[in-house]
Amino acid sequence: MRRALTFLAAFSTLLLMTTTAFAFMPVRSTSRALTPLGPGGRIAGIDISHWQHPGDAPIDFKQMYSAGVRFVMIKGGDAQTIADAMALKYLIPDRKAAQRASLYTGFYYYAYLPDSSDPAFIVNDAQAQARKVIWRIGQMGGYNKRDLPVSLDLENNCQRVSPTGLCLKYMSRENVSLWAKSWLAAVAAKTSRKPIFYSYPSFLEGAMALDPTLRQYPLWMARYSLDPAVNVNQPNIKGIGCFAHPWSNANCTAQWQFWQYTSCGIAGKYGVPGTRVDLNVFAGTPSKFLALIKGTWAPEPSDSLPQNEPTTIQIASQSSGTTNDPMVVTVDVLRPDGTPVVTGTVRFASLDSLMPVGAQTPVRSATGRWTLSVNGLVAGNYLGLIQYTDQSGTHAPSSAPIQFQVIEAPTPTASPAAPKPAKSKAPSVDTCIGQIRN
Repeated sequence: MRRALTFLAAFSTLLLMTTTAFAFMPVRSTSRALTPLGPGGRIAGIDISHWQHPGDAPIDFKQMYSAGVRFVMIKGGDAQTIADAMALKYLIPDRKAAQRASLYTGFYYYAYLPDSSDPAFIVNDAQAQARKVIWRIGQMGGYNKRDLPVSLDLENNCQRVSPTGLCLKYMSRENVSLWAKSWLAAVAAKTSRKPIFYSYPSFLEGAMALDPTLRQYPLWMARYSLDPAVNVNQPNIKGIGCFAHPWSNANCTAQWQFWQYTSCGIAGKYGVPGTRVDLNVFAGTPSKFLALIKGTWAPEPSDSLPQNEPTTIQIASQSSGTTNDPMVVTVDVLRPDGTPVVTGTVRFASLDSLMPVGAQTPVRSATGRWTLSVNGLVAGNYLGLIQYTDQSGTHAPSSAPIQFQVIEAPTPTASPAAPKPAKSKAPSVDTCIGQIRN
């Protein structure tokens, strides 16, 4: 009996020691992994795009994590077809590698505004671009437990661009805000997560209306030349006073969650090829960061990206040209349900092999709408096709007949050529002057 009691006492002591040891073992929690190692004692982040893959070089996300970074925003979409394909090339592999390295991930979509002042058309365009983003999230398999909500990158209020890239018309504040609200609401409704809005304070103040509806969405603000390690610094302050926009507070601060504070981070320090990378901080605590990630979302079959979906072309307007001026045609390309296609381009093809097709410049003027200028045509009657193609394979090719006339323009009198000035080498400019380099 005494031996039994002795054994029981020894077993009890061992059990107590084991329990105590387990009680003091470190537990790797999700919030602990979000140690705020960035400037100002904040959670540090980075944002990347194809520019951080020079020569197709990979990013070392493990080194990025070791350098104190805890989240990475990846460019994952663009309203322009070529840029969108480039973003998609790196989005999925970068997201996978970053999450394997214990980083949280987000992705951002770079938007362009439509060439219209019609509110209904603006809403339709925003919803079409939102649909493109939902398809992109579907390509990634939906949101998982390490994904931040998608971000809308809106930093340009030009709605009409010339073939040479100059802005010919800017959208009103009210319509910019209408477009943004429509895009944000469409993505939020589908994914059950509020998307993040990215821009810079002077754009928010100068190009957007003071619409309180926007304030419900998290703000990612780009503001350089202020050191976030200095606690009094806020991205919303300026020389005198502060920027006034939907996220501004009465005390001159702003309701921001993410601050992109430099574009001049030392890339190699974070495992990024090249010389520079954008650096960010998160405003709140680890628990507030995790609140943005609540809930996963998986796409339904109807949310999957279409493959070779049938399309139709509508010619909205056209004008005949001269041998000096272009023929210009505006084209809408539609999906079977009447909504615009989200990628692709258009061109003119002549049905007469003896007639030239000219120098062609398609300019995207809205989602699924292009303004095509054709220069260098000889005088004559033209019969041809407006052809739509989509290199991504999302939408099927289609065509529509077009007929127009090009008339001979008067030959201008040649003026004597002015002497060409001697070329001088432009001085190199350090674009990182005044920015944080760390």
